[in-house]
Amino acid sequence: MKTSVIVLSYNTRELTLNCLRQFATEADRAGWQIILVDNASHDETVPAVRREFPQVEVICSEENLGFAAGNNLGLRLASGQAVILLNSDVLAPFTTLVRLPALLEAYPQAAILSPQLLTASGAPQAFAYGNDPTLPYLSKRGLYRLFRRGDLHDWGVRSPLEVDWVSGACMCVRRAAFEQVGLLDEHFFLYFEDNDWCLRMRKAGWKVMYIPTFAVVHLGGQSWSAARVASHHYRNSLRYFYQKHYGLLATWLLTIGLTVYHTLLRDHREHGDEK
Repeated sequence: MKTSVIVLSYNTRELTLNCLRQFATEADRAGWQIILVDNASHDETVPAVRREFPQVEVICSEENLGFAAGNNLGLRLASGQAVILLNSDVLAPFTTLVRLPALLEAYPQAAILSPQLLTASGAPQAFAYGNDPTLPYLSKRGLYRLFRRGDLHDWGVRSPLEVDWVSGACMCVRRAAFEQVGLLDEHFFLYFEDNDWCLRMRKAGWKVMYIPTFAVVHLGGQSWSAARVASHHYRNSLRYFYQKHYGLLATWLLTIGLTVYHTLLRDHREHGDEK
């Protein structure tokens, strides 16, 4: 299966170079297409990549378009029947990446699949996959956190799972599927664009798979040093997801629920500090 890899970068020059060093030489020898989409970095990412990896096709955006619109630039250029989206802060050797298109052939009903994501310490990454963020699901997850009951999912699962969504940090997408449902929704700047894409593909009859029998390392959050900025994008994207898929009433209930949840969480933290 002809394969394209899209690496999205934003002010992560050294991470981007390390990411490409993991697979670019072998992928080029195998005839893969490698695309770098740079979201208006000002840290010399593009010239550094062009010097070390002349085989990489580079797309330079004049502004930071975010995850969805940035990857869409690459998807429009990609020619592979399998397309791998890869964050610049992911370390994925070619011996791992080469298994992804093969797995699409092994799972013919799968539109999207992801390997296991590991943190820099080697632990399974939380929220590498999950369920749709419905009100009952988010309520249950919030209660688990408030009462310290642990996680809803086993992030260290060992067998392949059919799931609602997988993280866009490293996902392999079937061309036939995204040609059917369309590209990533560019109303999402950051967060939930992967959830949305997976949901749209599942509604079209495709499956989404999490394959933990092999893994990549996701360093995580390297482009967004300010937690407040990331939190702002997270809330906005979640509300847009609700407006798009669940309607105005659910969005209104979400807004109330988030306010109550954050109030309770703050009280729990303050109470814990007092003890």
